[in-house]
Amino acid sequence: MDGPIIRMQGISKLYKPDTWALRGVDLELEKGSWVTIMGPSGSGKTTLLNMIGCLDSPTSGSLLIDGTDVTKLGQKALASFRRENLGLVFQQYHMVPYLTALENVMLAQYYHSVVDEAGAVEALERVGLGHRLTHTPSQLSGGEQQRVCIARALVNDQEILLADEPTGNLDKKNGEIVLDLIKDLHDDDHTIVLITHNPEIATMGEVLVEFLDGQAVSFKQTSNRVGGG
Repeated sequence: MDGPIIRMQGISKLYKPDTWALRGVDLELEKGSWVTIMGPSGSGKTTLLNMIGCLDSPTSGSLLIDGTDVTKLGQKALASFRRENLGLVFQQYHMVPYLTALENVMLAQYYHSVVDEAGAVEALERVGLGHRLTHTPSQLSGGEQQRVCIARALVNDQEILLADEPTGNLDKKNGEIVLDLIKDLHDDDHTIVLITHNPEIATMGEVLVEFLDGQAVSFKQTSNRVGGG
């Protein structure tokens, strides 16, 4: 690991005059690490992920991702930065229903301005869906749709994967398949930031951050920490 790839300093988010989603969050996430975020509903964890994913902007504070302070970028530059650096996987699959699995992955390339069908096929083969290229979402199981989303999230070689309850809508078997894929990505030096309510999943990463009332109240290294016991 080469030091922090994500650095938050004093990140706060005010949605209404008296509703703070985040309150002065300071976090440093190491390059190549797997960080899991837990906390009750309304604790601020999804808002935090949206900040890192450049889907929302803080009311105050600074957020550096791979050396770039994204809080100082305009909307166009922010969208470009997100496409170049961040892969996002959500609990809902957000697939275009009338496009095939291959076309859904290639859509991410289109927004990246470089369409490479061979690269999209390779991404789907990597997640075990080389035999489902021409299937539309209605012809895919929930687990398969989530695997398409993982392929789509990383088809442009983004270094950081952000996952918000990626197994939340899946049964145990498909959830394990998705988690195995995320493990493989981590083994390939991707930085993983994952939100979960599942205590078992929470211990799979190297660092567990617990959120409460918009603040990081606990920062623990797990037994999976590199160099840990």
